Amino acid sequence: MSGLRVHRTEHTAVVAAPAQVLYDLVADVTRWPAVFEPSVHVQHIEKSERAERFRLWAVVGGEVRNWTSRRTLDPDTLRVTFAQDHSRPPIASMGGEWLFRELADGRTEVVLVHEFQAVDDAPENIEWINAGLDRNSPKELAALARVAELGHAVEDVVFAFEDVIDMPGAVKDAYDFIDRADLWPQILPHVGRVDLTEPETGVQKLRMETVTKDGSAHTTESIRLCFPGERIVYKQTTAPALLFGHSGSWTFTEDELGAHVTARHTVVLNPAALKEALGPDSTLADARAYITQALGANSRATLSHAAAHTEKRRG
Repeated sequence: MSGLRVHRTEHTAVVAAPAQVLYDLVADVTRWPAVFEPSVHVQHIEKSERAERFRLWAVVGGEVRNWTSRRTLDPDTLRVTFAQDHSRPPIASMGGEWLFRELADGRTEVVLVHEFQAVDDAPENIEWINAGLDRNSPKELAALARVAELGHAVEDVVFAFEDVIDMPGAVKDAYDFIDRADLWPQILPHVGRVDLTEPETGVQKLRMETVTKDGSAHTTESIRLCFPGERIVYKQTTAPALLFGHSGSWTFTEDELGAHVTARHTVVLNPAALKEALGPDSTLADARAYITQALGANSRATLSHAAAHTEKRRG
């Protein structure tokens, strides 16, 4: 690869927020699937205070692709550098950095730099990579600005919660129940309709209509990644009006007592939709409580039916 040309791209945005807030959002990669539109799932492999290695799944060119990256975090200079371990064709190598430059008026210039090599230096490969960077980088910068400029502390609008259900029976039965979401309308009272496709093994696209206690219907669209017998993770690509972003996971474990399933959610609230959704006097605390209850109730209902399913299979 030493003979391949190095191509450099730079995307910038000026954001009305402190540099530290923006740096912290980029530095915490576990929140990326909820914050950044292209990101689907992140799995850490190694992690220390200033260095980490993780596998990232993201939508690139309309397809879900994954790669392993290393990052170095420098909170003193507000700089994050990154490089892919083993890039996948048509990318031969990929690296770059995030820079956060404080401006005199309290705003911050965010600079996202990529340096890459393309397989065979082929023009079509270079064009494909540039097109992907030009599509995803502005989305990531816009997402950063959207969260940082809300005027609320990040932890007030970006948060996670989970529920755990213990059930008799085998993990396989519990996993199969969550995996076969196309059967949910026949089983789950809060699910009205599901369209499930699997464009490639382990990748699902899910369109689902759910019904809340007040009878209103909400349609969401998600990308799901399936790791048989272990976990199913998802990223909502169309979320309810009260949310800017929502990602989650179903994690399966087993011991002598049976199966254990953890349903975890990470969300980004949309404060602008608060009053219309919950009333003129509603607060962020009300929104956090509502979302935690609503999403948690759906997960618990799904898991309670999964428990009944595994118990039936056991019997």
